[in-house]
This record gives sequence, C-alpha cells and structure tokens, in this order.
Amino acid sequence: MAKTETTKPAGTAVPPSRDIFTALRDEMDRMFERFEHGFPRWPALFRHASGNGIVVPELDVREGANSMTIEAELPGVDEKDISVTLANGVLAIKGEKKQSREENNESFHLTERSYGSFERSLRLPDSIDETKVDAKFDKGVLKVTCAKKPEAITAERRIEIKKSS
Repeated sequence: MAKTETTKPAGTAVPPSRDIFTALRDEMDRMFERFEHGFPRWPALFRHASGNGIVVPELDVREGANSMTIEAELPGVDEKDISVTLANGVLAIKGEKKQSREENNESFHLTERSYGSFERSLRLPDSIDETKVDAKFDKGVLKVTCAKKPEAITAERRIEIKKSS
C-alpha cells in the first residue's frame, strides 16, 4: 500500500506544539466560558475589567417599594480601605485590598500577597433621595441603602384584567 501525504496550502499556520496539560486547561477554559454565558451570574467575587488590570467587585442590586439596596462582597478588605461617594446621581465604591501571609519553616519559606485597587460606579435612578443614603460594612459585605423620594413611593393598585371580545 502506498502512503499518501497531505500537504497544507501555503500560508496555513501550523499550531504550536503544546503539552497535554495546556491543551486540557484551554479546553476547560472554553467549557467554563460556554457554561458562564448560559447563566446570569457565575460565582466570582471580583472580575478583571477588560485588560486594564482594574479589579471590579460584583454587585447585587435590589429595589423595594421604599428603597434600593446595593451589596458588594469585599473579602479581605478593611473598612478603612473603602470609600463610598455619591455625586451627580452616581454612586461610586472604591477601595484597596491588602493581604499578605508569610510562613517560615526549616525546609521552606512562603510569602503570599494579594492586593489591588478596585472601583465600581453605577447611576442611581432619579427616584432616589440623595440625602438619605446609608452605608454599612459587616463581615466583608458592604451594604448601601438608598431611600426613595416620598413622591416616588406610590401605593400599588390592582389592574383588572378584562376578557377580550
């Protein structure tokens, strides 16, 4: 039997040779990306903004009849390293995470550091009373409560559903 050879057209790039672990890691990354896009929230405490190195904390925003609540999980961040500001209807949460751990042993020396600044801003609706915004920090969770203006709080009324003719 004759052996047939297949040749690639000129200009076709040959993928670089990779070890099995790199290929496996790449495939797992692709799988998690597909999985992540199918769900509204993948469990992550911080995400990196597109290539600029800034860490962005994820927020939970809930609106009730009388107020809006914004929560940010900030593990390992001290209260003194967090700043919450409100200007022109934009709520800004800024801070810096500083954490280090050091272990010394006869056979090894380990130093781990995790640090970086973060920032997240969001525009509040016009229904928020900017003079009644409160922030609390407890056990690594920042909770900002924004009261609504009295005129924005309306009683709920039931709408009758009529049969179509």
